[in-house]
Formats: sequence, structure tokens, C-alpha cells
Amino acid sequence: MDTANGSGGTATRRCFVAAVSGAGLAGALAACGGGGTDGDEPSPGKELGSTSQIPVGGGKVFADDKVVVTQPEKGEFKAFSAVCTHAQCLVSGVKDATITCDCHGSRFSADDGSVRNPPATKALPEVGIEVDGDRIRLA
Repeated sequence: MDTANGSGGTATRRCFVAAVSGAGLAGALAACGGGGTDGDEPSPGKELGSTSQIPVGGGKVFADDKVVVTQPEKGEFKAFSAVCTHAQCLVSGVKDATITCDCHGSRFSADDGSVRNPPATKALPEVGIEVDGDRIRLA
């Protein structure tokens, strides 16, 4: 595809063009997974949000932290990297137990991050979280 080769979060040509024509370069690189430095990594103990934000069978993308939290079954919370393993775009949402990346159509299981629909060929990596009452924090 139109993916630049290199290290870290490179943006696809499609994401780059869309951003430059609309939201600007900084927004484009953030939306398409730009960055990739160690300073971009979420900190353990950081609060992501509330359990009430995560619907059963769905989830929420915490774009600033590049984490997607899902609730496959009532009371069971899981978290994965929100950076698509295909072209490093951020996933766009979770519905019907499926994490979706709108950049190229990849789909992932909200239960285990496995690929449900290519072009991605690798699962989303799991991210450690802790649920304390109704608060969700990075582990």
C-alpha cells in the first residue's frame, strides 16, 4: 500500500493528504499514529476514564493515550493499543464487539485484539489496565 517505510509511527499517504487538506499536519500525524517516541507512551497509573463510558459489547478509544478499552461481557474490561498494526493509524471505534480502523478497513476482536478483517495481519497488542471501582487506569 502507500505506507512509508521507516521506524515508529509513520503515516500513510492517505492519512497525510487528508490531514493536510483538512485539519493540518499536527492533527494528521496524531490521527494517523504519528510520533512513536518513548515520550508518547502512556504512564502507568494514569486514569483513562470511567467504566460507564465503556458499553457492553463495545468500547472507547482514548486517542490521547493511544489505547482502546473494551467490555466484551458485563464487568469484563480489556485494553489494547489503539494503533492499527497495518499502517499505524489510530483505530476509530468499537461496535458489535469489533474494533474498527477506518484507514484501510482492518477489523479486530474486542475480546482479544485478534484480526477479524485484513489488511492488518497482526493482533492489536494488549495494554495493562486496572479497574478500581468505576475508574479505569493504566497498569
